[in-house]
Amino acid sequence: MASSISAAAKASAAFAHKKELAAPAPHRAGSSRRTKPCRVRAVASPARTPRAPSSTGSVKTAMTMTEKILARASERAALEPGENVWVDIDVLMTHDVCGPGTIGIFKKEFGEDAKVWDREKVVIIPDHYIFTSDERANRNVDILRDFCLEQNIKYFYDIKDLSDFRANPDYKGVCHIALAQEGHCRPGEVLLGTDSHTCNAGAFGQFATGIGNTDAGFVMGTGKALLKVPPTIRFVLDGEMPPYLLAKDLILQIIGEISVSGATYKSMEFVGSTVESLTMEERMTLCNMVVEAGGKNGVVPADETTFKYLEGRTSVDYQPVYSDAEARFFSDYRFDVSKLEPVVAKPHSPDNRALARECKDVKIDRVYIGSCTGGKTEDFLAAVKVFLASGKKVKVPTFLVPATQKVWMDVYSLPVPGSGGKTCAQIFEEAGCDTPASPNCGACLGGPRDTYARMNEPTVCVSTTNRNFPGRMGHKEGQIYLASPYTAAASALTGYVTDPRDFLM
Repeated sequence: MASSISAAAKASAAFAHKKELAAPAPHRAGSSRRTKPCRVRAVASPARTPRAPSSTGSVKTAMTMTEKILARASERAALEPGENVWVDIDVLMTHDVCGPGTIGIFKKEFGEDAKVWDREKVVIIPDHYIFTSDERANRNVDILRDFCLEQNIKYFYDIKDLSDFRANPDYKGVCHIALAQEGHCRPGEVLLGTDSHTCNAGAFGQFATGIGNTDAGFVMGTGKALLKVPPTIRFVLDGEMPPYLLAKDLILQIIGEISVSGATYKSMEFVGSTVESLTMEERMTLCNMVVEAGGKNGVVPADETTFKYLEGRTSVDYQPVYSDAEARFFSDYRFDVSKLEPVVAKPHSPDNRALARECKDVKIDRVYIGSCTGGKTEDFLAAVKVFLASGKKVKVPTFLVPATQKVWMDVYSLPVPGSGGKTCAQIFEEAGCDTPASPNCGACLGGPRDTYARMNEPTVCVSTTNRNFPGRMGHKEGQIYLASPYTAAASALTGYVTDPRDFLM
């Protein structure tokens, strides 16, 4: 708890009482085998008779994954959509854009000398406005650094030398991908972040959502947040994934189907044989954009793919939960993925869906491959697959921004299948693309005018990012077509919005 707390935060004293209760067996880090039930410490729970584990066996009240996660975190036997509950937070993330504001609120409400509730559960990641000469942007990172030193924050991924990101071993890059790579995303937990795309972490079978600076300031001091339990929409995706589709096509298809308000304050749960076949990075893409449909959070059930990804990344035990067969869903949507085609979201909304082949007459000026949505290792491997198949050079400037330092290293070191040992970087160079930039959020959200690849003119761009509102990537008259890495690479080769099947089939 904070050492100095204002009247507004004194209510947190009510959470000091602790007791024990039975809980589902935790998943041991580095193991995919479940162990016998154990006893855990819980906070602010009224006395009750211990109940059977919620993730296995019979339950009195059937619940969805999201309801179970929030029930565990609020020490409730059961929850229903619409209930407001105080939830214990497992991880709080903030970055250079919202961090200074969050810190300011924390100090105002809890006192200048207050301490964060748990220095190992606050993760601070500079990533948005990093490689710029803008003094205010640079000041934001300085504020984060001073606070982390003051609070002895364990997980602060700092950057000091802006001339060469590689000289900063602690620097990671885009927060949502760094959270996953550094083992901060774990099944059954609650992760909050001061960024709307925090929902990315739902790919790990956890509740993850974005919050504002005020809420984050309160969490920073108490480790708790007041959340309303969302109803769950279930998306069942079955069928074999065609070789010309990626998860970006799937989520754009879904958003186009339900609209940007179709899942407002609802959980979006993704299940089905197609989802089970996706890699963790593709699952991240799926969950990353649920907020573009108004979703409170997105979630994918944890499985062996999840557990294997987490091996060696975390030493923290975690506890997966799964929706009960009798759980009540707000609605169901079913898709036969084998029948879907590559799609794009036309300007100026993520739900302005169109088939890529329907936009073949749209002339473009540039292509951007990067961001938390489309700047992961597998996104770049997908792009080079198209370049490799074509053997041609790009006809428009093609900008590449790896999400994290690890992704950047993969681009320069991993051999591309079927290339004779070449790396992504070599194939990109042969295709005439720009040299991969320093890892950060880049032009995804515009940023200072000197941000790499920012749209400073009213150009037309095909981008693997997540939003295409006016001004999102810079110029307010710019036009952004959201697309998968396959479609982005194909479009770079022709200078028009292009269906990747032209090169992959």
